[in-house]
Amino acid sequence: MNYRHAFHAGNFADVVKHVLLVMIVEHLKGKDKAFRVFDTHAGRGRYDLGAEEARRTGEAAEGLLQLLGSPAAMAPELQTYLGVVTAEGKSVYPGSPLIVRRLLRKQDRLSAYELHPEDAKALSALFAGDVQVKAIALDGWLALGAHLPPKEKRGLVLIDPPFEQPDEIDRIVEGVTAAHRRWAGGTYAIWYPIKRRAERARLFTGLKASGIPKIVAAELFREPFAAEDRLVGSGLVVINPPFTFEAEATRVMAILKQVLGKGSGAFSEVVAISGERP
Repeated sequence: MNYRHAFHAGNFADVVKHVLLVMIVEHLKGKDKAFRVFDTHAGRGRYDLGAEEARRTGEAAEGLLQLLGSPAAMAPELQTYLGVVTAEGKSVYPGSPLIVRRLLRKQDRLSAYELHPEDAKALSALFAGDVQVKAIALDGWLALGAHLPPKEKRGLVLIDPPFEQPDEIDRIVEGVTAAHRRWAGGTYAIWYPIKRRAERARLFTGLKASGIPKIVAAELFREPFAAEDRLVGSGLVVINPPFTFEAEATRVMAILKQVLGKGSGAFSEVVAISGERP
């Protein structure tokens, strides 16, 4: 529980994750029927980029702020995302639960889970009095077993763990496989850092072996894999992706690669992990 997203808010991985998140939520809004979003590792929900934590790392400078300062900020594919994240000005970055909340219609709901005591308290205060949001101080992995399927029968589970534990990948595969058995029709989005080739391969192999039929991954490599252990990219695995996801993700990741990549070695791709490509 040492990971605090306040140090990393608005970095390149946030941009990648949240652009794709917005894309999926907007697709869910294509039907009038209500849906629910479950955010299993919600964090505080809102981050001050001028705070000491964010200033200490300065990661937003190579993420959101770099995007805002580039011609790519005018790309039609990014307008919904940028409109949401800049709603309170450039000095504040909304976390995934606040981004989702700003996209919901009156019939839609959000369940946001956070285990860290301080962050859970801040999350609860952020959504106090909001009847469309449940902010719950609970391990998000437990929520997958206790709260699925939702009464709405439609929706998204966003899984964004801190990757602090050595068994995090195994936990993801086991947790998502069990959740899918309970709610096979839901969409699941799992964020992961790209540091080591072997870790990425283990995640993909485990998910493919799960037997879940429709899984893709959208990835942005700022640079190729390195000999040392460092963050070279970011990805989002999507189970039951929208039928337009692959084509839309391919376009938007190519745009982000041009802005957030580090030199000619940067690249992006959408990978089919299991099943036919949507």
